[in-house]
Amino acid sequence: MANSDLHRLTIAQAGEEIKARRLSPVELTQAYLDRISSLNDHLGAYITVTGEQALSSARKAETQIQSGRHAGPLHGVPVAVKDIISTKGVLTSAGSKVLTDNIPDHDSTIIERLNSAGAPILGKLNLSEFAIGGTIEHPYGTPRNPWNTMHSAGGSSSGSAVATAGGLAAGSLGSDTGGSVRGPSAFCGIVGLRPTYGRVTRHAVVPMCWSMDTIGPMTRTVEDCALMLRVIAGHDPRDSSTSVNPVPDYAASLRNTVRGIKVGLPNEMFDFNGVDSQIKAGCEKAITLLEELGVEAERISLPTSAQSGAVFLAIADVDSAEFHSDWLKTRGDDYDWSTRTRLESATLTPASAYIRAQRARELIRREMIEALDRFDVIIMPSSPTVSPTIESATGSPGGYYQGRLDLSRRRYTSPAALAGLPSLSVPCGFSDEGLPMAIQIIGKPFAEETLFQVGHAYEQATDWHAREPGV
Repeated sequence: MANSDLHRLTIAQAGEEIKARRLSPVELTQAYLDRISSLNDHLGAYITVTGEQALSSARKAETQIQSGRHAGPLHGVPVAVKDIISTKGVLTSAGSKVLTDNIPDHDSTIIERLNSAGAPILGKLNLSEFAIGGTIEHPYGTPRNPWNTMHSAGGSSSGSAVATAGGLAAGSLGSDTGGSVRGPSAFCGIVGLRPTYGRVTRHAVVPMCWSMDTIGPMTRTVEDCALMLRVIAGHDPRDSSTSVNPVPDYAASLRNTVRGIKVGLPNEMFDFNGVDSQIKAGCEKAITLLEELGVEAERISLPTSAQSGAVFLAIADVDSAEFHSDWLKTRGDDYDWSTRTRLESATLTPASAYIRAQRARELIRREMIEALDRFDVIIMPSSPTVSPTIESATGSPGGYYQGRLDLSRRRYTSPAALAGLPSLSVPCGFSDEGLPMAIQIIGKPFAEETLFQVGHAYEQATDWHAREPGV
């Protein structure tokens, strides 16, 4: 394979080639760095590129593998991380002018785990400011959707989606508080996982909302997603919210049949008048295909979960505003207008509204758990629309992140976030305009294997994951 085509390898494929010593980690890392050099100014995926560090890590991996010390499927495979994950000696900006001088003196646990797995880290990825979403002026450049650069890559893990979909990293890590992995993954035609709350450590990660923040892999295939999750998952004594549940071999679940798996399809998400007709049709075709593969699908109702957008904002924004309170007083002018407005508005939220939102959250959690007592997974669209234009997604009045449109789109990603459940976004086609569409698979707590099992079965019966944007 020519160097110019190496970026087309999945993590699993590259890992096998490296393990068999048919591919050099140095060669692969350089191929990605060449693409970054050529395309990043156009796509806006990276804030910081750590080329020398990545090549040093690749050379170390090559030496280890040649001496028979192979560490696993990510050994020598280059990845990148969202710029809220602390990296020793490297800028961690959270996409904001507020942190332009933030050079951590330590790595996050996630970086330590990637280093232990032998994965060269190509750099730090662009995002909506402080992972909040709706940024108007990105200080480090506007991330652009590789399928159509006039369209949004989504928020807040925009750079992670762009880098993965555009072949500027073999895979990436994003964060998902209310949909920030799943939304960009859906818009950019890749696989994205929000793990169960507590499955992955958040030590030394800039927070948005402590009770909902998660870190998840963003990849081109379900198998790659499973491989990345196993590396980063597990208990961390430095993060009291992490679970002590053992970390399974997620990739092993891909071999299991989906026959007999019970699927719930929420009426409120398929029949909602805010869902694009092409999205609805694409998701229904995906369900039909899964039924042909043996799943048993049934319509259900999640009436409380359909109101989850407002509940999410009433909790997450207030929590985030508390974290930012000192900076808002002393560094307010360094924030993007949209971010500052949203945070300052949240400071005015009455305590009674926050408490009512917490009560509603429990009702939504209970509704989701009760549904999952009857079904193995819940499937719905990842987003009610395809990617909007950048112009309409930059926080302007009436835009994608404003008013009723913002609340209606959040009904698709907020239920899993509020309930702490794992959720996987998988590509399910393209609109007439050539923009990606996706289904979302939600599962029981710590049942990521089931999500991978269903997602992989669907993926293998289609070719959406094999398509590439023309960049």
